[in-house]
Amino acid sequence: MSDTPNLSLPLLAAGQAQKHVTMNEALARLDALAAPSVISADQAAPPQSPAVDAAYIVAAPASEDWSGRENALAFRINDGWEFAEPKPGWRVWVADRGEAAVFSGLAWVVDPVGPVGMGAQMRAGMIVGDEPIQPGTGFDTALTIPDRAVVVGVTGRVIETIGGAGLGGWRLGVAGSTDRYGSFIGLEKNSSVNGVTGAPVGYFEPTPLRVEPDGGAFATGVVRMSVHYLALTPPDAV
Repeated sequence: MSDTPNLSLPLLAAGQAQKHVTMNEALARLDALAAPSVISADQAAPPQSPAVDAAYIVAAPASEDWSGRENALAFRINDGWEFAEPKPGWRVWVADRGEAAVFSGLAWVVDPVGPVGMGAQMRAGMIVGDEPIQPGTGFDTALTIPDRAVVVGVTGRVIETIGGAGLGGWRLGVAGSTDRYGSFIGLEKNSSVNGVTGAPVGYFEPTPLRVEPDGGAFATGVVRMSVHYLALTPPDAV
């Protein structure tokens, strides 16, 4: 056996000359794979000017120096690309998505909750955005609950004080239930809302959050909001 079975680290041979070369290669691979973090999982060809420690999950259809390496971890060592074929259960942090991915044996699955079976999975998701307060008596936000999302709750924080005539606070919800996630929320900077729902609510189309004043009318301010949800994926096609 010339390589280790899991991380494919090169092994020293009996009486081998230049042992430091093999040892350094093994340490470089170990450094890349022991606690892996990749720049992206959406790139199918190597970047033109990669950093010395760049690492990626190879997307399909792979090309150029990555041809035939779909789903592999590609990492830069000694001005060249090295590859590691993932095994089921490997977990990698994907920096440009800000979330982890797990290899199911067939594909990389983004941050699943519980096991992945034949492509079927459940994952926890979060969408965060800053919403400038629109003058008037309420508005739908650009922050939208995804289709088929099961929302556990919505949280928020005032990051610029909300101003307006006659305001007693503000409410957060959706059309038809404008206080579902909170009402009479504070107006001052750093006021917050932790809108946990009594029971998770399923949405069957993209649904914007709605912000309305509790009394009076909005004039100024900015709110940072986050939708916390679960998403389901059916089994792979056959």
